[in-house]
Amino acid sequence: MSTDGTANAIGDLTAQPWFFCGIGGSGMLPLALILKGHGASVAGSDRSRDQGRTPEKFAWLESLGFALHPQDGSGITSADQVLVASAAVEETVPEMVRARELGCRRMSRANLLSTLFNAAEAGIAVGGTSGKSTVTGMLGWILTACGRDPTIMNGAVMKNFAGPDAPFASARVGAMAGPFVSEVDESDGSIAQYRPRIAVLNNVSLDHKSLEELRALFGDFLAAATRAVINFDDAESAELAHRARKAPLTFGVANPAVDIGVVAGSIVETPTAIEAMVFDRRTLANHLLTLSVPGRHNLSNALAALAGANAAGVPLGQAVAALGEYAGLARRFDVVGTSPSGITVIDDFGHNPEKVAATLATLKAHPGRVIAFFQPHGYGPLRQMGTELAEVLATRLGREDVVILCDPVYFGGTVDRSVGSERIVGLIAQLGGTAEHIPAREDCAARMAELARPGDRIVIMGARDDTLSRFARDLLTRLP
Repeated sequence: MSTDGTANAIGDLTAQPWFFCGIGGSGMLPLALILKGHGASVAGSDRSRDQGRTPEKFAWLESLGFALHPQDGSGITSADQVLVASAAVEETVPEMVRARELGCRRMSRANLLSTLFNAAEAGIAVGGTSGKSTVTGMLGWILTACGRDPTIMNGAVMKNFAGPDAPFASARVGAMAGPFVSEVDESDGSIAQYRPRIAVLNNVSLDHKSLEELRALFGDFLAAATRAVINFDDAESAELAHRARKAPLTFGVANPAVDIGVVAGSIVETPTAIEAMVFDRRTLANHLLTLSVPGRHNLSNALAALAGANAAGVPLGQAVAALGEYAGLARRFDVVGTSPSGITVIDDFGHNPEKVAATLATLKAHPGRVIAFFQPHGYGPLRQMGTELAEVLATRLGREDVVILCDPVYFGGTVDRSVGSERIVGLIAQLGGTAEHIPAREDCAARMAELARPGDRIVIMGARDDTLSRFARDLLTRLP
């Protein structure tokens, strides 16, 4: 698409007024920021705002000029408004009712994102079951540091772009003709809507869909791209390489046959960082990479970002140097602090078996007991992946470690709540782990404060609930 075509496509979107139902959500907020950044009039509502949760986020949005309303339909005032709502928003929500009455056009979050993405001249899509937000943040930072002025759509706050004036920087608005970097979601099938120039596939594992469905979705994702970038450490991803239009750019930590990889024996880990020598098999050049985020999963994420940037034309040496300044994402192994007696609290987004396993592996690579708190991000996901999650929590921790689960997060709706966290605790016990089910989250905090002793690491895990970060900070203040 030409530069003029890109500007015209974006202009068509920004010429109309928008209303976001659930504007504070992790998938909605960055989209609203991107639209407003290109000049659109954007209003919204959010149940969290009405319930008094994370008021600082909504105060910030209002300071940027977003018009916020109660979630009672009062913000929908004209048929010209386009209503954006995620697929999870029920038809009985007042905004949905009012939009039908006025005949407003409606778009899902995925529809809007794919429309913006496909309008860009150079779309770089990051897919995979785990690591999408981190790879997107890393890749977006590399392109920014190397002068490419990208637009970045992320599901997490990117610390490199956050500051007093942008405390919830989950998006960056770049040049209309610049790259558009976005994580793309397979959980609702919307990944099929994207037409990327570059498709980065990080991994394929069980999450919201069966493996058969995931193989089809990710295979089609690779086939839709001009250039595919694939993790050859991951067997499921490597098996899909034949779906790429031409030979993919490959990467991996443990596979010496990849295009971009790690020199054997060069990895040095600490509790808060990781270092390795990155090789380029095509040029035979080596580059020392130092990351200020820990864990081998983050080294793998870094290779995905480096390969994606290289596919976009950034020399590998420049990309490695830029990534040395990567500051991380909020709630991705985010060290909240250490108490006077030496108890460390970590805030983490781990919510499916693979993400939780990666977090626990990073923790267990270093000495010290682990107290793992987990808040399930819904009753449905807990039914879908509960057995695998229990196996991870039971087998990736030692006998001295403790797992504590509260009830799944629930903000209203008609979901079946008959089976919850108590089943997971029972499965963990059957597998030889130590776990407790304490229904109320505040009671979990009291129990962890009671259990904790010097040298422990307490990790707070869960998704879809911004108040978990405050919970982690408050817990730190209760520790000796």
